Amino acid sequence: MIVVFASIILDHVAQVERLPGPGETVIGPSYQVFPGGKGANQALAAARAGAAVRVGGAVGADGAAEAALSLLREGGVDLSGVEIADLPTGAAFIGVDARGQNQIIVTAGANLKARAASLAHHGWSKSDILLLQCETPEAECVAVAKAASAAGARVVLNAAPAGPIGPELMDLIDILIVNEHEAAVLSVSLDWEERDPELIAARVDRELGIACIATLGAEGCVGWYGGVRRSLPAPEVRVVDTVAAGDAFVGAFAAALHRGLGFSGALQRGIAAGSLACSRHGAQPSLPTGDEIEALAAKIVL
Repeated sequence: MIVVFASIILDHVAQVERLPGPGETVIGPSYQVFPGGKGANQALAAARAGAAVRVGGAVGADGAAEAALSLLREGGVDLSGVEIADLPTGAAFIGVDARGQNQIIVTAGANLKARAASLAHHGWSKSDILLLQCETPEAECVAVAKAASAAGARVVLNAAPAGPIGPELMDLIDILIVNEHEAAVLSVSLDWEERDPELIAARVDRELGIACIATLGAEGCVGWYGGVRRSLPAPEVRVVDTVAAGDAFVGAFAAALHRGLGFSGALQRGIAAGSLACSRHGAQPSLPTGDEIEALAAKIVL
């Protein structure tokens, strides 16, 4: 099973011609509301790719909670680890421009009260994969990772949003996934001189013993595992919205890894899923199915 200690957020997405600068107001024609949150997105991405998924986390006792959980519930995700907290359900405010680029402000809300204990009922096994992100309290991520690692489960961290990773959590990670910005921030926090995401990924693998994947947008992705480099191009798609592309990658990668397809096969499915998500609007509504992922993955040369 894939277990996600997840941020759960309701996204408010505004379409605008261009994104505003500091102190500037831009006007768009409308906005839409979608379920989101990096953890929740990754959970649904893995489920749509065919994996059995369980989520732990927190929502508020408000009307936004059910909307935030709606597509996870429809997707068959086990929500038995989702607790009710005394803060509002998390919310994100997203502007998407005519090129599909975005700006995002996230208010954490109930995600600040996400507890490792929400997954205490899960019977960990070495076949499990734990997915973590940086939108829930790090101390709770550490506690969940310790439980998973003690049972031999693999721990995957998507270091998003960008920021330093504490040494206790770093010691529990088997696979680290970063984008270009997250890689640079991580390098600074480690007092490394590298700024190139591939060089950073190689050093994480070589010096920290953590397999590392850098997603590179339209350039595809590069992964280092056990001193071996894998690089995959991104298939060409019509980009309409890059929201949740990274989450689609992470969820599909984890699902493929859980199926036993290996590191390279999982990268192939991840880049296919991320590319497909870019061709559709919204966060969770953009996440592709397993059949769609396999059809596009077959066109990507390893």
